[in-house]
Amino acid sequence: MTRISLASAAALALFANAASAQTEISWWHAMGGALGDTVNQIATDFNASQSDYVITPVFKGTYEEALTAGIAAFRAGEQPNVLQVFDAGAATVIAAQGATIPVQDLLIDNGVDFDIEDYISGVRYFYADSDDKMIGMPFNSSSPIMYYNVQALEAAGVTPPKTYEEFETVTAPALVEAGYIPLAQSHSPWIWIENFMSRHDLPFATNDNGYTGLDTQILINTPELKMHWNKVKEWRDAGFYEWYGAAWNDNQKPFEDGKVAIWMGSSGSFGGLSKLDLPFDFSATMLPYWESITTEPKQTFIGGAALFAMSGKSDEENAATAAFFQYLTAPETQVMWHKETGYVPVTTAAYDMAKAEGYYDEAPAAEVGIQQLSLPAGEHTKGYRMGFYVQIRDVMNREFGRILAGETTVDDAFTAIETESNELLAKFAQTQG
Repeated sequence: MTRISLASAAALALFANAASAQTEISWWHAMGGALGDTVNQIATDFNASQSDYVITPVFKGTYEEALTAGIAAFRAGEQPNVLQVFDAGAATVIAAQGATIPVQDLLIDNGVDFDIEDYISGVRYFYADSDDKMIGMPFNSSSPIMYYNVQALEAAGVTPPKTYEEFETVTAPALVEAGYIPLAQSHSPWIWIENFMSRHDLPFATNDNGYTGLDTQILINTPELKMHWNKVKEWRDAGFYEWYGAAWNDNQKPFEDGKVAIWMGSSGSFGGLSKLDLPFDFSATMLPYWESITTEPKQTFIGGAALFAMSGKSDEENAATAAFFQYLTAPETQVMWHKETGYVPVTTAAYDMAKAEGYYDEAPAAEVGIQQLSLPAGEHTKGYRMGFYVQIRDVMNREFGRILAGETTVDDAFTAIETESNELLAKFAQTQG
């Protein structure tokens, strides 16, 4: 019995030593619900795939709450190894000198092959610096696309509109006649400002959309945007478009209920929509464009969030983070994430794997976001980099609500957005001085 006890003790000691030899890292994220379950599964699978590292995911609330928690933790010297940061908060993290390790450097320094050209075109540069070095690892990446109720369009005798001119003159009147509200959309700043500018290859801000300097000014008070929003107001007045509120689901729910025929939302919503028992079949296609502005529409860029490697960690922990990023971007992991959530795979290798598996034969709508992100790029299509952008989006949403409620004119609203946005950008530049 003594020998058995001694042997058991020795085995337990060896196991404990082996376990303690594993390098542990933390991952703070903002993915709740089913998305959080998939995040946890990725972490579990990574931990099971090797014996050197253990990553622990920690849910920190909304995007804004996760960013605030990450900033506070960094100031206290208690930052996680990996922090998820959403698109509008990227400028804050990237501008914070010394807060992060560029993911491109992290991977290369730890012997991981890296080529930014391996990433889908519309994914590559949103989280890069002015020299096109990738700073954050694109994670839950999506693009705004146009979903539609198949039966509604069939009843109206129309096809999904390729241009806004076609929507206004053909699609919308026929859908109204068929008893549907033709259009709703979620997140006006993302779809009808940021990606509107990319789709039409128009400059969104000075300094290369903010990538090359902090003394940036927003370019929003433009004839093209004001024309579009005057049309949006006309569409609402004519019953062609309805706005149900600034919250995302305010506008998605009427589409799910079959009241709205066309809904502009996120490609990342495909997974959730596919799991609902909708009273109709749905599909998706690319965002329309104004033919009066361009006859050569360009790619959109990603929304969602990226993972940033926080600085101030040991070489061993940085190696663990690099290994996790390598695992995360492996085609098999990306395809699993893509299928489970609807977010796009970030690399062409993962996209090719999903195609080879026949996934898009089963679910063609799941490919639309990738196809749109893979369209030809233009001078102004890689994204934007503006500080205090969360607050700028709030200003936009306030003024768009006032336009649609008839409380202000389009001209006055865009003057207010431009003025307040540039004040916020100037304040942000001062904080970095």
